[in-house]
Amino acid sequence: MSLSRRGFLAGAAVFVAGCTNAEYQTARLNYAALPDERFPLASVPLAEIDPELRRQEVAYDGNEPAGTVVVDTPARRLYYVMGDGRAMRYGIGVGREGLALRGDARVGRKAQWPSWTPTGNMIRRDPRNRQFASGVPGGPNNPLGARALYLYRGGRDTMFRIHGTNQPSSIGHAMSSGCVRMLNHDVIDLYERVPVGAKVNVIQA
Repeated sequence: MSLSRRGFLAGAAVFVAGCTNAEYQTARLNYAALPDERFPLASVPLAEIDPELRRQEVAYDGNEPAGTVVVDTPARRLYYVMGDGRAMRYGIGVGREGLALRGDARVGRKAQWPSWTPTGNMIRRDPRNRQFASGVPGGPNNPLGARALYLYRGGRDTMFRIHGTNQPSSIGHAMSSGCVRMLNHDVIDLYERVPVGAKVNVIQA
């Protein structure tokens, strides 16, 4: 049976539309409401997330072994290497010029809805942080968001974290005090994938 060019093009259009719809539905599920969280999270409207910054599985040709976290600072992307040429990609916010971590680290510990205390350097750079010197408990108003992965080197805390945020508009930008920010929905997903001890490779320009 032959297939006319018009029929082929019509079929191809349906196929492409189906792929696009499938990707859209996956994105909707990725950012659906999370009512069972200690501090329930509302769904995130997809119109508020640049499609390139949405969580998605992608082809990956790096040499890192499965289980590695790769932070591509210039591209504002984080990859969780899954193996077999695949990775989960997330959009991130990164540190302002001169404040970002570089090189290798390990996940030293993890926390759900972590508390936050500004470091001395944070207070010196922005004296307004002095009001938080005694610490901020975990919750919707905490700048670390829903989860935090604490980065260590040689068994010592680097003071850098991969964490959620209560400023989702910062994703895709370089405006943090050096930590890697993720949408709360994304950092929850990453938290479930990454064990304590996992290697983290931070790439700079």
